[in-house]
Formats: sequence, C-alpha cells, structure tokens
Amino acid sequence: MPSIRRRPAGVLGAATAVAAVVCLLGPAPGAAASACGRLGHIKVPGAQRQVSACLDDLTTSATVASGHSVAADWAGLTPAGAVNPTGVPGAQIDGYFPDTSTGNTTRGWNHDSQFVIRLPARWNGGLVVSGSPGVRRQYANDFAISDWVLSLGYAYAATDKGNTGADFHRDGKRPGDAIVEWNHRVTQLTRAAKAVVAQRYGTAPRRTYAAGISNGGYLVRWQLENHPELYTGGVDWEGTLWRADGPNLLTSLPAALRHYPKYAATGDPAAHDAIVAAGFAPGSEPLWDYHHKVYWDLTQRIYREELDPGFDGATEAGTPFCASGTPACDADYDYAARPAAVRQAVRRIELTGRIGRPLITLHGTLDTLLPIGEDSDVYAGLIRKQGRAALHRYYRVEGGNHVDGLYDAFPGLLRPILPCFRGAFTALATWTSGGQAPPAGATLPRPTSGDLANTCSLSAG
Repeated sequence: MPSIRRRPAGVLGAATAVAAVVCLLGPAPGAAASACGRLGHIKVPGAQRQVSACLDDLTTSATVASGHSVAADWAGLTPAGAVNPTGVPGAQIDGYFPDTSTGNTTRGWNHDSQFVIRLPARWNGGLVVSGSPGVRRQYANDFAISDWVLSLGYAYAATDKGNTGADFHRDGKRPGDAIVEWNHRVTQLTRAAKAVVAQRYGTAPRRTYAAGISNGGYLVRWQLENHPELYTGGVDWEGTLWRADGPNLLTSLPAALRHYPKYAATGDPAAHDAIVAAGFAPGSEPLWDYHHKVYWDLTQRIYREELDPGFDGATEAGTPFCASGTPACDADYDYAARPAAVRQAVRRIELTGRIGRPLITLHGTLDTLLPIGEDSDVYAGLIRKQGRAALHRYYRVEGGNHVDGLYDAFPGLLRPILPCFRGAFTALATWTSGGQAPPAGATLPRPTSGDLANTCSLSAG
C-alpha cells in the first residue's frame, strides 16, 4: 500500500529526492523497473513529442525534486495540512501535441498542448483525465487529484488545455477560440490516454473518469455533455459556468469591481448590497479584499478579452484596476448591453446541462470568484431541466471557497473542499461500478471541529 504524508506548511511545500531514469535504453533497475513494462514501445497517438521515465514514486513527494512536476503549478490550490499518499512506482510520459502557440515553457519546450500521463505499476483498470484549473499548466492538479487517484491504482492523464497564462486569449483567431481549444485538447488526450493504457497494460481501461477544478470542472461538464461515450462519469469541483444569455463570470465580476473600492474605503451599505446582489454571498466579506487584489480584476479582463476583445478597442485586456467612469473600464462592463456577437462567442463554449454520464458537482457556499448562486446552483437547474437529474449529485460545501489555500488564512471561516472531492470521487467509482448510489445532493454543514483539511462527509446529517 502507498504511504501517506502531510503537506508541509507554506504554499509550495517540500519534496524529497527521488532517482529518476529516463527510459531511452531500457527500464531503470530497482522498483521502477517493474513499472516500466512495455514503456519503450508505447506511442502516444498524435503526439509530436514524448519523453518517458521510470519512477520509484509518481506522487509529488518525489516528482517535484526529480523534475517530473512543478510545485508552482498548483500553488495556493490546497491547504497546508492536507495529507497525501506517497510511494506509487510507475512510469510517466510527458509530451505535447502539434500546436502553433508557445506559451507553455515547461521543460524549455516553449510549446502548448503539453500533457502528462502517469501509469502506476499496480493498475486497477481505471483512468482519470483532467484539464488544468485557471490558466495553469499540466501539473496543476498533481497534488489535488493525481497523487490521490494514483494511490488507488488509476492511470492519470492531464493537459494544459492548449494555452496557458494570463495571455491565453492571444491564442486563436476568433473570439472564444482559446476556450474552444480547451475542450478539444481534453477530448484529444482522453482518446490518446486510453490507447496508451491499452499499450501499457494489454487492455483498455474499464472505467474512465473526468475530474477537474474551476476551468477544469467546466471541462468535466462539457465532456460529459458532448462526449459521454468516452467516460464512465466525472467529478466537477466548482466548474465555471458559461451561458450565452447569462449567468457567467462576465455578468458577476463587473459589479464587484465597480462597487468594492467604495465599500472598502467607506463601508458604504449600498456598495455592499450591490456586490451581494451580483451573487457574492453574505459572510464572504472578509474574502473580498483578497479577491479584488488577486482574482476579480485579472479574471474579468482576460476572459472579457477572449470573448469580447472589441470592448476596449486596440487596448489588450483592459486597464488594470481602472476606476469606474474611465473609458472602456471593465468595472463598467455590461454584458447584456454588448453586441450579439459577444453572446455568439459565448454560445460556442456554453453548457446546457445535458450530461450523458453520472456527474458529481461540488461547490463552496463562500466561493468568492464564481458565486455559487450564479454558477453551480444554476447548472444543477439546467441538468434538472434536461431531465438528467438521476445522473447528478450536487453537494454545496458550507464554508468552501474557490481555492483551498485560503483556508490557512481564514481557518475559522472556510473549509477545504479537497477531502470532499476525495469522498465524491470514491462515491462516483462505487456508483458507476454497480454499487450503492451516493447520498442525495445537499448542503454539507461545516464541522465545528476536527481535521477539516482531510475529512469530509457527503451526508448532510
């Protein structure tokens, strides 16, 4: 059985050294050797480049030190007290698919559409595929998702979605192209990873799950709506909701940008109420300043640039922290008043709720980037409207925020969603293998005590 470790305090944590041997001439000696069966003959379908390695441990406890993961990719996403498994030998394949954009500098490749595929020595017959949250790179889910599923015996594959960083909107020619590519790259990797699994283990995966956080959660939703034939089910951790007629993040963020400066300066009740009316939950006020500085402004500008570049003319992605009333200021952005072409761009990436495989959704009640009432509450309603409620379980996590890393700064207010994800993933696997269905969807109360970084019950009682 794999061992477990507690993540050290601090954003990035520490890693222990590990010996890694690139499998060019053959498998490495020792524990890694048995994990490298057939590795020298494995070809990732469609890949332009691939590099394989036999590793004594595929988890972040070792891969950061060996250069097979990058801790900065998941900075801030998980709580410092989270305990993760270690000691999972296997093989790792890094590479990229053909692409014209070059924003991802990992390994010095300067090439987008990078992926990582991990193949544990002890395989349980399953595969988990993930797209990165935000505009992060392919290792962004390594601590939150990869370590956990590898320890259970799943193969794991992740993609950078085809473009990364705050300039992701430069990719493509038409508004929405960069996000459209995200969906394509997950589909592409899923098909390729299934073939890789078959080459490595001699049989195709019996179960394939999609899992992701934020934009990665959006990708889970989209895949289960548009390519259910590829998956057994999925876990959607606070996925981004895009609807052409709203809501979407471009309908909620401008109000926060417009009214927060006055609220911060004077405590003006009208400004406060306007932010709450935009969807931001009462009780989340202690989080507003951080989100204003780190998330609201940047997120609004770069996603608006991707979907509505004409709003600010020749200016690229607006003016940071502009005051309301400044020409072409994103604080005054009015999605409903924009030309029909903007809604057409969003329609290219929108979600419908027509899922074709079982889905578990998790969303924090204090999400201060994607307010729950403007996102997953709405998405759950779309699923019901499509007649797919039997395929869905929705857990509203009381005290959950968009990024678990803030729990360390607000331990009396927040709770991490990470352990709820693990519970949801386990429940999904049981559900889809013919076992017991998960508990009914509910709001999960925040425990008043206990190890919140590592425990979560999907029962509301």
